[in-house]
Amino acid sequence: MTRSTLCAAALLGLFLAAPVLAADPKPDASINTKAVEANVTLDARIKADGPLAAYCLADGKKWIDKNAADAAKERKEDPETFRDGKWSFERRYSVRSVVADRYVSILRDDYMDTRAAHPNSDVNTILWDKAAAKPISIRPFFTDTADNGPTMKAMLNAVITSLKAEKKKRDATETATAEWFKGLEPKLLKIGAVTLAPSTEAGKSSGLTFHYPPYAVGPYAEGQYVAFVPWETLKPYLSPEGQAIFGGARPKGDAEDQ
Repeated sequence: MTRSTLCAAALLGLFLAAPVLAADPKPDASINTKAVEANVTLDARIKADGPLAAYCLADGKKWIDKNAADAAKERKEDPETFRDGKWSFERRYSVRSVVADRYVSILRDDYMDTRAAHPNSDVNTILWDKAAAKPISIRPFFTDTADNGPTMKAMLNAVITSLKAEKKKRDATETATAEWFKGLEPKLLKIGAVTLAPSTEAGKSSGLTFHYPPYAVGPYAEGQYVAFVPWETLKPYLSPEGQAIFGGARPKGDAEDQ
């Protein structure tokens, strides 16, 4: 075997032994104009569910169309805003958990760069009912979710307790104040974007996780926050549907993953 052949074989062996780095998935919807570049990507688990994929894709297309229209208008009115380049937007939909083979929690992560002082991000959630093939809220899992009612007050207290604990871990206790939490209210539409947390017990949820983008409960430099509320805390307020889906404990590593 010649020296060049040996070298080629060695290189091939190194290539085959090395881990394969997955390329970024191809966007499922995109727009690229003089003013904006925007993409929407669905993870594989979402795309495997036709109705869910269709819903997320329609939602994502609406988002990029709006941003494209806003960017075109801004470029027309103030071209100087685009001297450093076009605006950039990216939205990713990913599965957070599947509970009782029915309730799918989706994270919707946004990235936005409009050439301001720094890019920004946002996070929202979707709770999908596979049986009904539509998005729902967490209302069916509780006996009462009235604004300022006992369920929502208990939920908010637990959220703030969790956020304070997370801020302590990050050595950010100076922002664990009522001033930073004043945007949170004991109302479903004001408490934060919620998902069903995974559980150590198959088919169950260990509680609720609330997701907050930068600026929501802390300064930009602190980034996103996730508050976890164990299902046991909310046990007195669970409906029969809630009692059926909650159980077990939060898996080790879930907090780090979030």
